[in-house]
Amino acid sequence: MSCARAIAAVFVAMLFAGCAAIVPGKNVPAAASFDMLGRVLVSGDGRAFSSSLRWRHDPVGDELWLMSPVGQTLAHIAADDTGAVLTTPDQQEYRAFSAENLTRRALGWPLPLTELRFWIVATPAGSDTQAVVTRDAAGRLLQLEQNEWVVRYTYPEPPDSSVLPRRLDMTRGEQRIRLVIDGWRREEAP
Repeated sequence: MSCARAIAAVFVAMLFAGCAAIVPGKNVPAAASFDMLGRVLVSGDGRAFSSSLRWRHDPVGDELWLMSPVGQTLAHIAADDTGAVLTTPDQQEYRAFSAENLTRRALGWPLPLTELRFWIVATPAGSDTQAVVTRDAAGRLLQLEQNEWVVRYTYPEPPDSSVLPRRLDMTRGEQRIRLVIDGWRREEAP
């Protein structure tokens, strides 16, 4: 076996071993199922992007549609345990092992989907004991610091018992993502 093939074999083995270590449902509790409509604004590195958003999450995976103001799909993202696929309007497909790497490569900005599944329902992701949380008097999450991201939450006014946020403002370095939630349909994951 040539040296290049041996190195490639070791790399592939390490890659699969790394993927096996983070299989959802084994190490990380499942996020609640939901279906939401909203808007996303992304800025960083001198660039900005905004669109409407539909996001459907269930125990099997995620589907996101980024849409123009008139409802045309700009990008469709499907992600599950096997990886992520982004499809453009002209049917070009981009593939990666994670939605964050996929969106970084295809759109120019990283979407931390693995964590965002939890953050969007005002919960720290997985069992990360390094998360720093700040809550209000009602126990609602106001700010979360996890995996180098700072997430600030805004809830509907007037204050009520709602634990679901109206807006998330996320920052990591120069990267900024604002997610405004216009509508929720939420069900608990089995």
